Order: sequence, then C-alpha cells, then structure tokens
Amino acid sequence: LLSHFSSIGFWGLVNNAGISTFGETGWLSMETYEKFADVNLLGSIRTTLAFLPLLRKYKGRIVFMSSIIAYFTLGNGIYSMTKAAIEKFCDALRLEMKKFGVQVCIIQPGNYARSTKIQPPVSAEEIWSELSEEEKAVYNKEYVQERANFFNSILSEGSTNGNEVVDAMVDALTSPAPKARYMVAKLKEKALVFVCALFPTFVMDSVLSYALSK
Repeated sequence: LLSHFSSIGFWGLVNNAGISTFGETGWLSMETYEKFADVNLLGSIRTTLAFLPLLRKYKGRIVFMSSIIAYFTLGNGIYSMTKAAIEKFCDALRLEMKKFGVQVCIIQPGNYARSTKIQPPVSAEEIWSELSEEEKAVYNKEYVQERANFFNSILSEGSTNGNEVVDAMVDALTSPAPKARYMVAKLKEKALVFVCALFPTFVMDSVLSYALSK
C-alpha cells in the first residue's frame, strides 16, 4: 500500500460499510451475530489497520459511519451493538492518533432508511418461518406481526435527504478543524440521545417501552 500511494499522498479513509436487520435477541442465530460483527465492526477495523501507516505518514483523516442507534435500540439491537462497539474503537483510536496529527471523526446519522436502503421493510411471515421451535413456543405470530409493523413504520419515517450525511462526511474530511462527532439527526432523535446520555437508565427504558407499547 505504501509504495502504491507514496507518489500522490493519502489523505482520508471513510469506513462506511454496514448492514442492518431486525429481530429480538433470541430470534437471530449466532451466525447472524458473527456476520454483523464481521462486517460492521471488524470490517472497519481491518481497513483502518491496513491504511494506518499511510494515514500516519500523511497526517490524514479517518471517518467512521456510526449511528444514533449506538445509544439506544428499538428492534435492531444487533445493529446497535456493532455501532456502539465501533464508537469505542474510535474513541481509543482518536486519542492514540493525536500524536501523529491524524484526526478521527464519527458520523452519527439518525433515521435515513429511505435514503440508504440499508434496511428493507421486514416481513413478519419470513421472521416467523425462521424462528426456532423454542422461540415459537414463547412468541406468537401476532406479536411478531406487531413488532414488524412497528419497525416498518419507523423505516417509513426515514429522511430522504441523504445529502445531509454526505455533507458531514465531506466536512470531516476537509475542515481545518473537524468535529470528533457529527450528529446528523432530527430534533426528536437528538432528544432521545440526550435522555439516554444524561438520565438514569430506567428513564430511557420507560421511554422506549412506552414507544414499543404504542
């Protein structure tokens, strides 16, 4: 890598790859958890480690795509898990890279499902057919349908202004003084993050439980 880029320099790396799915904890297989960790978390780490010598040499930038879902979850805990993990990786990396003049930025989009198509609408029938017999004995089709409808309603509310996220990525790469975190989200979404960060856990649990009950 170093010999290939040495004549032109290397300024920025954007770790954007990610996959999403829906499902309560016991509905998903261990293979699914491993796949999500491999793509959303380890994929970004692999790329970062591969380009780190160049980024240090040219005092470049590293940008990671996280999400406000790193703070809370409403049916996609597996995605939330990977985003929370990448945030901690970034926090460590940001501090370590300061001495080399390398800046690390995190983009935290809100709901842009209609812009990215990262998460297609979920099918209650498909979810039910893939459940283990143990899970089918605990849940019923009506519950799965309710949760699927709830999640699909969230997806339908997603913003179509994906350019807002791209603008944040560009600023992170080009600004003389980039932010450590760019939260690109609606006021309601920012309020949820605020409650999650500053209030006792039971308060956030109450808010999310109320939302799920609706």
